[in-house]
Amino acid sequence: MAAEPAVSDAADPAGTAGRIDKRRRLPVALVRDLGRQPYEPVWHAMQAFTDARDADTADELWLVEHEPVFTLGQAGKPEHVLMAGDIPVIQVDRGGQVTYHGPGQLVLYPLLDLRRLKVGVREYVCRIEQSIIDTLADWNIEAVRREGAPGVYVAGAKIAALGIRVRRGCSFHGLAFNIDMDLSPFRRINPCGYAGLQVTSMVDLGGPSGLQAVKPALVEHLAAQFGLAVESAPLPECVATW
Repeated sequence: MAAEPAVSDAADPAGTAGRIDKRRRLPVALVRDLGRQPYEPVWHAMQAFTDARDADTADELWLVEHEPVFTLGQAGKPEHVLMAGDIPVIQVDRGGQVTYHGPGQLVLYPLLDLRRLKVGVREYVCRIEQSIIDTLADWNIEAVRREGAPGVYVAGAKIAALGIRVRRGCSFHGLAFNIDMDLSPFRRINPCGYAGLQVTSMVDLGGPSGLQAVKPALVEHLAAQFGLAVESAPLPECVATW
């Protein structure tokens, strides 16, 4: 999904805004599993959420598996899409260059008030990377970050990409984590702008073959990185009516 984060000048109907988990005294983030969805409606929904939120709005974590799509970030160059074929290409407002989303890839969109969490953009990126590294470690897969090339790598191959946007101190877009997917569409692009960059997936490394096994682990590790308690919540109204 990306190299550089994009930074620009950012109501909870359930009444969870600003709520604290009394047992652990942690702020609560709502976790919404959107299932399998096309890219554009989810993108527009997180834009709308970010624009509408205020200082009391609860943070949210959206989990989704997208239909096949190439997304081109703000630093993206059309020449990095080598042969799109039948896969649509969408220009989006996140940082970074070009990536692929498709079935078998776990996408997590952290919709966080970074000012409230007192987390800067660079630290935010590092914490997201660490949550992925810690998740892979649960399956004894050793992963690392790479200086100057955000994302997570295993033996030189990219297993997770990042592409974020911060508006009025609040984050949207997020991470894409290859679990059990057809990796061949990555050959139609220069992933994140790097020609010949190798990609891999958890299943190729001996990990689980389904997203459901990975979702709770990733949410747990990401919540720990930001000092959040998590609580499951239903689909956003706009998603439920698509």
